[in-house]
Amino acid sequence: MFTGIIEAFGTIRNITHDGTNVHFDIESTLSSELKIDQSLAHDGVCLTVVQTTPDSYRVTAIDETIQKTNLSQWKVDKKVNLERCMPANGRFDGHIVQGHVDQVGTVKNITDQDGSWVFDLEFEHGLGNVTVEKGSITINGTSLTCFNSGPGRFSVAIIPYTFEHTNFHQLVPGDLVNLEFDILGKYIQRITKGYDLP
Repeated sequence: MFTGIIEAFGTIRNITHDGTNVHFDIESTLSSELKIDQSLAHDGVCLTVVQTTPDSYRVTAIDETIQKTNLSQWKVDKKVNLERCMPANGRFDGHIVQGHVDQVGTVKNITDQDGSWVFDLEFEHGLGNVTVEKGSITINGTSLTCFNSGPGRFSVAIIPYTFEHTNFHQLVPGDLVNLEFDILGKYIQRITKGYDLP
């Protein structure tokens, strides 16, 4: 379990295809603290560490993960947001995040507000996911608050610290981002609407 508070960047140094699996070799300041079998969120995608060195580590993504996230667009030298699992005695500084991406969204517009940035995003509404005004959303692993919520769209505001310490500063309109919707909202929607949803 995660909380959506990004700890560090990882930089992709190598990508290797192995059948339908893809191995990512990632350099990070966290590398020396990682262990094999440890779970780590990469842009909000929970992946398992399978190899380590003092400066880098490897994770493997299966085809299901590649198809349902933006990992298919990852390239060498890309920066990804990293978060280790929350310790049992840790604080929930963000919100409950599972590291299970629901779908991708598209950055439609970025507005510089002279001290903060507003990101307008869209997503396929037909998959049954929803946002609510002032509710939580995870974008590329980052816990954020929604506003301007509507069917298949919402906005988030990014403060300078978040802009600089996550890969939001690299995003441009048209980019795909990983979205994990609030788990409490997903359960409530399933209970009220049943299994007619996708």
